[in-house]
Amino acid sequence: MAKTTKILTSPAPGTVVAPVRKYTDEQKAQMDELREYAYTLLLPEEDPYHMWEKQWLNKPDTMPRYIRAAKWNMADAKKRIVGTLEWRREFKPELIPPEEVKIEDKDGKILLNGFDRDGRPIIYMRPGRQNTQTSPRQERAKDLMPPGQESVVILIDYKSTTLRTNPSISTASKVLTILQHHYVETLGRGLVVNLPFLLNFFYKGISPFLDPITRDKIRFNPDLDELIPKEQLDAELGGEYEYEFDHEAYWKQLLSTCGLAPDGTRIPKPENFAPEPAVTNTPTVEASDPPTEEEAIESPAQELQNENSHQEGIAVLA
Repeated sequence: MAKTTKILTSPAPGTVVAPVRKYTDEQKAQMDELREYAYTLLLPEEDPYHMWEKQWLNKPDTMPRYIRAAKWNMADAKKRIVGTLEWRREFKPELIPPEEVKIEDKDGKILLNGFDRDGRPIIYMRPGRQNTQTSPRQERAKDLMPPGQESVVILIDYKSTTLRTNPSISTASKVLTILQHHYVETLGRGLVVNLPFLLNFFYKGISPFLDPITRDKIRFNPDLDELIPKEQLDAELGGEYEYEFDHEAYWKQLLSTCGLAPDGTRIPKPENFAPEPAVTNTPTVEASDPPTEEEAIESPAQELQNENSHQEGIAVLA
């Protein structure tokens, strides 16, 4: 395959999205109950962020992911929704202007490019190309998911990584907190390749911060041919896709594919959102009527903002 600067924005022909999730009538009723509850927490319509919050709640994968993460325990699912709404109101991930993110991809440190055999978008992370300080700049991956897909692949390539360019355990633990609390059930696979012996301590250090389900999704030096079609895998990692990184070309394609405006907003596609719930006896809760103490969940948002230390690719999942 000839070298190209064109990124891959759709799965290989014939890809069957997996896993296919089927729900019982009782489980569907629980999702409806969770959605109706979440609607009582919506910001007032006059709040500028109301529209974006409402769109996030209406995405067809939001309620299934949160109820699954709570193992179908409604009380826990409600706490998780409250915690994420608090976090999203603080950081507003949909509204981060692309120009604030662009610098993070100057050297190809974080790339969204290609799909695995199950139709998951692949996020390449190469710590050895670190070119900036850690920051809350972010980009998108969920925009590229084919219909029915709810998760992504994060492929971390440690080639040329040193102790200086590798993120600290403190930073990594904060990143994992965000992933596990506010992007639940979004990591499909975590693939770690070319890990130097000296960095084994890093994964031992972050292991206590991983829940067992997340830990089981991480594979070290796997056979990538089994997981990613050769035509979708970067040639540097044994694939046939001869991708040549060009910062400006990559950035223009990413913005076009995701439909991002200069202010960070997008025009949502109707098919990507579930119908609004018919809530009859649950009025919108105004700012003066917050959730009860039992329904609230402690959020790390303020701590993370104060330290300004969560790693730049984490809300590739906004």
